[in-house]
Parts: sequence; structure tokens; C-alpha cells
Amino acid sequence: MIFVGVDWAEAHNDVAVMDEDGRLLGRGRFGVGMAGLAGLHALVADHADEPEQVAVGIEIDHGLLVDSLVGAGYAVYGLNPLSVSRYRGRHVSSGAKSDAGDAKLLADLVRTDRHNHRQIAGDSAEAGAIRVLARGHQGLVWTRQRQVSGLRSALRDYLPAALAALGEDLGSADALAILAIAPTPDRARGLSRAKIAGALARGGRTRNLERRAVQIQAALRGEHPEAAAAVADAFGAATAARVAVLVALNQQIAELERQLGERFERHPDAEILGSLPGLGTVLGARVLGEFGDDPNRFADARGRKAYAGTAPITKASGRSLVVLARVARNRRLADACAWWAFCSLSASPGARGYYGALRARGKTHRQATRQLANRWVGILHACLEQRVSYREELAWPLRPEVLSAAA
Repeated sequence: MIFVGVDWAEAHNDVAVMDEDGRLLGRGRFGVGMAGLAGLHALVADHADEPEQVAVGIEIDHGLLVDSLVGAGYAVYGLNPLSVSRYRGRHVSSGAKSDAGDAKLLADLVRTDRHNHRQIAGDSAEAGAIRVLARGHQGLVWTRQRQVSGLRSALRDYLPAALAALGEDLGSADALAILAIAPTPDRARGLSRAKIAGALARGGRTRNLERRAVQIQAALRGEHPEAAAAVADAFGAATAARVAVLVALNQQIAELERQLGERFERHPDAEILGSLPGLGTVLGARVLGEFGDDPNRFADARGRKAYAGTAPITKASGRSLVVLARVARNRRLADACAWWAFCSLSASPGARGYYGALRARGKTHRQATRQLANRWVGILHACLEQRVSYREELAWPLRPEVLSAAA
């Protein structure tokens, strides 16, 4: 066996090759283009006859460089930078750090500690495409939430009448259509019912146009505190810009959701994931994309739960025993699992009973939801392992109180 450490950067990659006894066999710095990749593989080939003899450590688990290493047949370990930093502290007490030194450190880490780290899975291209689309969709949704929060904060400062008129969802088509034509107090008060109804129609509303227009007009003409005219005009310009951004975000989110749905429905695992209560197209695609579809990635349900971040961690020392939620986890997957558990409450009697039993024992909503998500991840693992669709009577065969006590 030989062990390769790759310290990647935007402009170059530092590489170190080490044998089983820890001797440095070679090192080099290569560019990020085709010539650089060819040089990296040539350096490895100088010291290994077969790809199965190569173990690679790198502080990233995706990208063209990782795809090249996995495609070559090497065992590639995507190492957590925090773990690498702790490992560095074991060997370098001076605090010194360099790219070449980090490459050697990564090679040494996979030489001695690779059994404590997860090898990068060999997911299919279809799963990779779903992951890219799901992350892009989720990223835009998070961006939209930040923009809506900023819009709400601004309206509170200069146009509280809009908050009263448009309700909680300021990112809705109705709200954006009204704010686009009336971003200032003066323009909002001057809106006629016909203009309001026309804006709502352009936004996509087809029902109760007149009634909704009357409600909005009354709220916009109500008495509210107002900022100075110059300040209100400045706020109005900023609001108009934010509204335009939100309109574009809504369009792109819808388009990514369409493409994500098409990709997800064509995947072989889609039928199994879609059979689980609470997992629709978007959540199912997020879960599939983050878990991947390599059937050998997780040895058991416990490993999948740990990767999802739903399984708790235990800190025990002497007489002290504390069970805590995981902090270091895949944030995207944890978010998807939390929403999955919440959505399942109205779709699965077993899940609802399990959640109710946990709340009866004093668990908070967040704790009960996280524990329910942990159980769903275990059920998903069993369904994928056995290649069967979800069945309620098999997933929840016991009474809720028995399940709660056994969890």
C-alpha cells in the first residue's frame, strides 16, 4: 500500500506519497488543469502497480479533483478539516503550517487512522445530478427567506400598512405584485381597487379578486405611523429592488424544482423514497442527494443515522452521563430530515403516535421531532437495504408508548 495526501487549493494541489512505514516516497505541486491531474496520477503510478494499492486523504468530498481520484480506482477519504487540525496538533506543537506539510500530514493520517474515517462513496452520476439540483434549490430557498426577512424589517420601519394588508407571506405572488406598484406610503394610499385587482391578476390570482382588493385597499389606507418623505422614498427604492430580486428568485426556484422533480422520478430509488410518509418530491430528492445511492456506503442503520446527524452523542466520564444532539453534521441533510419528520405527522398514524408519546414524556417539540427523524432514517435504511416500499404496519408494529420506551 501507498498513502497519498492531497492539499488542494484554487490554483494548485500539493501532493505527498508515503509508504506503509511512513517514509516519504515523493512529493510535488501540480496545477489544477489536465496537465496537473496527469502529473498527479503519474507520481502515484511511480509507486503503485494497481489502483487498489492507493489510499488518498483530502479535505474535500466532491469536485472534479475528487471525481478524478475516485475514477482512477483509489480509496479516497474525504477528511473533515477539524479532524485534520486535531491530528496536526498531535505532531506539530510549534504551530507551523504549510501546503507541502499539510499534504504529508494527510498522507500520514490515512496511513495510520483511515479506519476511523469514511471512504468517499461511489455514487452514480444520477445521484450526483440530483444532489447538485437539490442543493441549488435549497440554497435559493434560503436566500429567498433572507430576502423576505429583510423586506419585512424594512416595511416595519416605513410602511407598516403593507404588513397589515399583505399578511405573513411577503414572498407570495400577491404580496410582490402589490409592492411592485406601491413601494411607498403615498403610492400605497393612492391605489384604486381596480389597480389592486389588476396587480393581483398579473401575479396569478384567479379567485376572490374583488374581495381581496377591498381588504388590501382598506388596510393600506388605515392610519399608521410614517417616516419622513425623503426617508420613505429611499426605503421605497430599496424595496422595489428587493421585490425584483424576489420575483426572479421565485421563478428560478420553480424552474429548479421542475428539473429536480424530473431527475428524481427517473432514479431507481425514487419509488422507495416516495413511499415513505412525509417525503414528497423535493424532500425526497434532498434526502437521496445527500445520502447518495452507493449501496455499500453505510454498513448499518446506525452509520446512516450518524451521518444524518439525527443520532445523539453520549458524553460519559465517571458518574457523569450526558446525551446531546449532534452539532457537527451535514446541515442540509439534517434540515431535510427535520422537515421530513414534521411532515410525516399528518401522513403516518404511527409517526403521530410516536411523537405524541415522546411529548407526553416531557420531550420538547424539537427533541421529539429529532428523535422521530432518527427513527425515519432507520426505516429508510431498512427499505433501501431490502429494496421494498414502505409499509405502515411493518414500520410501527408496536404501540406508541412501547416504541417510546424502547427508543
